[in-house]
This record gives sequence, structure tokens and C-alpha cells, in this order.
Amino acid sequence: MTDEELVRGCIEKNPKAQKLLFERFSRKMMGVCIRYAERREEADDMLQNGFIRVYEKIETFRGSGSLEGWIRKIMVNEALTYLRKNKAMKMNIDIEDARYLVPGNNHVGEHINEKDLLKMIQQLPTGFRTVFNLYAIEGYSHKEIADRLGITEGTSKSQYSRAKTHLQNKIQEETASQEKITGN
Repeated sequence: MTDEELVRGCIEKNPKAQKLLFERFSRKMMGVCIRYAERREEADDMLQNGFIRVYEKIETFRGSGSLEGWIRKIMVNEALTYLRKNKAMKMNIDIEDARYLVPGNNHVGEHINEKDLLKMIQQLPTGFRTVFNLYAIEGYSHKEIADRLGITEGTSKSQYSRAKTHLQNKIQEETASQEKITGN
């Protein structure tokens, strides 16, 4: 079934088309949700809410971009909505108040695998994780992030910088740990 046929079937509330749409995109969209969630259960909730929203809004899909990209945007929005409703975002530190040093070595962790990196991202505090995902992975500007989250651009930059520093430190720790194990 093509994307156009899937969309048409979902508009008509065809359970077969809805199931196929879910089966086709749920795995990739779970990857999106997991990046924003601390635990698998939260990602499951985000995914479920996201697909409910997809089915509710499917008639607004115009086909000007990919169906996957359209669904991904909905998933990101649902993840942010979930975090706003269920988490204290703690995103009130402005960049002018940030007192930290960013390590100079940006080439750490060349041997960290994707699964370990995802785990590290999931362990970031909610505010750090959210801004990091929106900026580094989804490609939003700090202004767009600030508008979407109701924070200042400076806070977005601060949260991103702190997330990056936190991840670099974790990667350095992991790399050092791996070097001890392998004897390098």
C-alpha cells in the first residue's frame, strides 16, 4: 500500500489502514520518543498519544513532504506536550548564570556505539535532554526552541551547552573505562 493509499484509508477511518500505518512507522517513531523520555514507559505513552494525534489530524497531511517527516513532527510535538504536562522542565537557568567549562577535546568517544549514546542522552536531565534533542537532532534553532518551550534563547543555549558538556564528560568516562578494559 502506498503512502497516499494509507492516508486515504486513515482519513476514511479504515482500521486496516490505521494498523498498517502504525506498523510501518511505529518503530522509527519510537526512536524519536525514546530520545525525549527517561524511561521506556514514557516513550510508550508519547508514541501512543502521537499516533492518536496522527489519526486525528491525518486529513491535514497535504503530501508536500514525506509522510514520515509529517508523522515525526507530530511525535516531537507530542513528546514536548507530554514533558510539559508530566515533568518539571527546570529550564530556568539563563546563559548569563551558567558557570561551567566546556572541555576542549571534541573528539572523544569515537568508539561509543549508538545504543550507549542514546542511553546517555536519556539520562540527561529533562531540560537538557529536550533542548539537546530539538537542537542537535531535530534541527530547530535556539529561537524556535525558546518559542516552543516558553523560555529565553539564552536559556536554550545554556541548556544545550550544558547537555553537550554533560555528554562529553560521560563519553570521556566511558572511553576511559573501555581503555582500562582493553588495555589501550
